[in-house]
Amino acid sequence: MAAYRSLLVALLLALSSSSSASAATPYGFEFPQFNAPVADAGCDGKLVAEEEALARRVPPLKLHMTHRSAAAGATGTGAFFLDSAEKDAVRIDTMHRRVALSGSGAAQRGSGPRRALSERVVATVESGVAVGSGEYLVDVYVGTPPRRFRMIMDTGSDLNWVQCAPCLDCFEQSGPVFDPAASTSYRNVTCGDARCGLVSPPETAAPRECRRPRTDPCPYYYWYGDQSNTTGDLALEAFTVNLTGAAGTRRVDGVAFGCGHRNRGLFHGAAGLLGLGRGPLSFASQLRGVYGGHAFSYCLVEHGSAAGSKVIFGHDDALLAHPRLNYTAFAPATGTDTFYYLQLKSVLVGGEAVNIPSDTLAAGGTIIDSGTTLSYFPEPAYRAIRQAFIDRMSPSYPLIPGFPVLSPCYNVSGAGKIEVPELSLAFADGAAWEFPAENYFIRLEPEGIMCLAVLGTPRSGMSIIGNYQQQNFHVLYDLELNRLGFAPRRCADV
Repeated sequence: MAAYRSLLVALLLALSSSSSASAATPYGFEFPQFNAPVADAGCDGKLVAEEEALARRVPPLKLHMTHRSAAAGATGTGAFFLDSAEKDAVRIDTMHRRVALSGSGAAQRGSGPRRALSERVVATVESGVAVGSGEYLVDVYVGTPPRRFRMIMDTGSDLNWVQCAPCLDCFEQSGPVFDPAASTSYRNVTCGDARCGLVSPPETAAPRECRRPRTDPCPYYYWYGDQSNTTGDLALEAFTVNLTGAAGTRRVDGVAFGCGHRNRGLFHGAAGLLGLGRGPLSFASQLRGVYGGHAFSYCLVEHGSAAGSKVIFGHDDALLAHPRLNYTAFAPATGTDTFYYLQLKSVLVGGEAVNIPSDTLAAGGTIIDSGTTLSYFPEPAYRAIRQAFIDRMSPSYPLIPGFPVLSPCYNVSGAGKIEVPELSLAFADGAAWEFPAENYFIRLEPEGIMCLAVLGTPRSGMSIIGNYQQQNFHVLYDLELNRLGFAPRRCADV
């Protein structure tokens, strides 16, 4: 792993010296400045009495997404994607450890039921390219009065958290950190609360003490990798969401989140993280009663786009009516799962199944993850996929041997329309996911290099469908029918 990171750092330094970026203006919905108060429209809105009857038909909640090209001062695309690969490596190592420990965690408990809304919820999500990140960022309004914070949208984790004052050891973020003292709705979760058992205590020699169960706070520690973690107090707070109807905004009280006082890692200016995993503390799980509880979806604009899109809680009628909407079943979930596992059977390059040992893809499982940038396969599978592309690529594009980290890479300087072999994933239930070339090949400019956006996972054996491969697909997490839906769409128009 150390040698892998050294290669990345060396290449980043080489590319950054020859790359440049231009400033861009965000498109989509306009929002107040960071940490600016937002008016609360109160609790009007149409409530539905029968939550179970509406679970399938309640109109969805929509969080708007925008995507900006790199801000002034950022490095070029080569350095950006290689930096993303470095962060992915740390993240995958964390996933491996979390899977190994999942069997020993505390039993998960669901949050209390809420009454479903008939309106849709709207907020902003944008690509992290503007702050040098390969993740997608969502605007979330926290506290009373509500203040806007930009958080990383992550289907591979559960805990929602923001950096909090007093910030004892924090990374740099855009705008002020959240101040609990400035919010009238903030309150700590006590150590005697059942929800405290859903988080790990800080790493200390002594176990977490709880002398006064009704008053002592619940300290937590949540790790993402060797250099990424958050430590603070588990708390409850009001989250304000925008509605698509005439009701304006709606306040959701008592959302559990981490108030992080010590936070380290590669979070690229975000205020924190919005977890959308399967666990009971995730944002999707806690708002289940608000949006009907059975589905959410997102549509990710391409990296570098200045357009906007949405993450949607609840079923979206336009997506359900899409003529090219396909489904594949999730793998059966356990009580401790955070990740969304798929049942990947084979990988096809140029319409032919790649010769991958039968047990390789099944050993570590396959997940879909919005927080990982590139896509990953176990090393034996990755080597076979890489060779399949090398064997089928046109000789018009010279192969660049020995290019660090990404492989294969080709010299495409001066080339117009580039033709590459098709890539698709075949699942155990017969579904197939076909991708356009721009979702699995990266153009590194101004170097004139094109590289396969796939890498190997030598340690975990886990396959990961990252966000780069999901660009311009509307991806549906249907938790009622335990399936993943995907349809090609121009996400800027969603």
